[in-house]
Amino acid sequence: MSVLDRMDAGKIAADVASGRVTATIIVGDVLERLATYDAIQPQAWISRFSAEALLEAAHIVDARVAAGEDLPLAGVPFAVKDNIDVGGLDTTAACPSFAYRPSESATVVHRLVEAGAICIGKTNLDQFATGLNGTRSPHGAPRNVYNLAYVSGGSSSGSSVAVAAGLVAFALGTDTAGSGRVPAAFNHLVGFKPSRGRWSNTGLVPACKTLDCITVLATSIADARLVDDVVAGFDPADPFSAPIPDVPRGTRSIGVPRPDQRVWFGDLESERLYDQALKAFTDGGTEIVEIDMMPLKEAAQLLYEGPWVAERAASLESVLSANPADLDPVVREVVAVGLDMRAVDLFNGIYRLAELRRVADALWDTIDLLVLPTTGTTYRVTELQAAPIALNSNLGAYTNFVNLLDMAAIAVPAGARHNNTGFGITLIGPAGSDRSLLSSSETYLEAASLAALPPLDLEGRMQTVKLAVVGAHLKDMPLHWQLTSREAVFVEATSTAPSYRLYAMAGSVPPKPALVHSENGAAVAVEVYELDVAAFGGFVAEVPPPLAIGTVTLADGSSVKGFVAEPRATVGAEDITELGGWRAYIARDR
Repeated sequence: MSVLDRMDAGKIAADVASGRVTATIIVGDVLERLATYDAIQPQAWISRFSAEALLEAAHIVDARVAAGEDLPLAGVPFAVKDNIDVGGLDTTAACPSFAYRPSESATVVHRLVEAGAICIGKTNLDQFATGLNGTRSPHGAPRNVYNLAYVSGGSSSGSSVAVAAGLVAFALGTDTAGSGRVPAAFNHLVGFKPSRGRWSNTGLVPACKTLDCITVLATSIADARLVDDVVAGFDPADPFSAPIPDVPRGTRSIGVPRPDQRVWFGDLESERLYDQALKAFTDGGTEIVEIDMMPLKEAAQLLYEGPWVAERAASLESVLSANPADLDPVVREVVAVGLDMRAVDLFNGIYRLAELRRVADALWDTIDLLVLPTTGTTYRVTELQAAPIALNSNLGAYTNFVNLLDMAAIAVPAGARHNNTGFGITLIGPAGSDRSLLSSSETYLEAASLAALPPLDLEGRMQTVKLAVVGAHLKDMPLHWQLTSREAVFVEATSTAPSYRLYAMAGSVPPKPALVHSENGAAVAVEVYELDVAAFGGFVAEVPPPLAIGTVTLADGSSVKGFVAEPRATVGAEDITELGGWRAYIARDR
């Protein structure tokens, strides 16, 4: 393996178990990877075992293999979110004054180590697992490994970075409102949230004890299934653990939000990628059933806008009373509200949730699974820091209800935005549908045939904008210099979607076209260029009326910025749509 290639847990375990490679060699490789990536995102980690301790752990695994032990995770390196106990390392939940040294590892960690896996260390998180973005930690904000300007997603932020950057094969996260699914989506990962009680929570610092689930972030369904094989099972030490019977589900029919209930927060790329994902299902014969999302959304509101915020306050009561200044200001603002919640409000919330759960349970009589966007959009770190509560809430639009309604879920990749951040979908089923979700997700990914992963951002990706030009800014045209002088990079020659009309404006110098959206339109030839954000801003400032820069849909369904026109641009203009583009018009008049 080369440094920063993604790891394959199944392959590593098979190679170590067969003697093709040793756990000691695997750990040596991990140490090289950590040294490389520490220069980019050291904030992904809160603590790690020393190199000596990791090599000793590897020697133990090698000895166990040599002794003939069957170790399904032999030599596989993994990371643990720092609200889950690991013997020998402090548990801090990203709050240094809260830190304690556990006497033993959490049950799930113990089971992984018994299976031959090697824990590398503890990863960063939104403090006390309160957030879906990854910016709420005193250790810094882990960032999306494919575009460092964007959030990693949270609260399992460091865990997603460690896996996506190829530092470990898988990582444990947690999920109360989407914390194991959102960061998986943003970083092109699989995020498996099992049914409540399927995995033990012994050794977990609770966020909402009745809702919390320990999860896994992995690079493949196979690796997520491998981890589930090892850690799932009843734990009498956990009062919320339960034997979960298997509930088989197919994908003959999937529920999706009604079009009027799909929220994208202005992100047209997410909308396109979701439609593309649904097509992979329908091409395989799956029936699409549009459902009313309002009961699910109402349940979600109980988590942060209703009495369940009191459960978060209960988990942090000692910190809120003794060391409130040690809490991240946003975390404190979110959680402190729960201290004033009345018992009457809580019971009314319980009653309403029971009613909504009946409505949700009835869904499974009409559909096999829900297939939702994991998130409607993503944000830059600076955007989240400027509006930390409102934008974080947007990230939970499709995730917050799942644990409240006792569902299992798995987030899987569904494509990349032009900025290289990941878009994902989540398959959701009733409690006990875990194995079926893993199988259905695998089937989807085979059908989707996603493009290769974008490259990691190792230096801080320049923020760019794609711009479609249709007339005088085309190559070899009079105004093309306005692009070359801004170091615009040619991306492709393509055409718009068949929903535009092209006009030659009257009296413009040099001659310019007007592109107008029309239901009675056609495809129009364009060229797409990429500029950095500052250059794009300068370019837009020079666009004269009645032209403007808007959003143009291309032939492949993607959206970019591009030239559009006000209605007055067509006054006295010649409709040249049938020519197919501006070059044909110029050639005609020569």
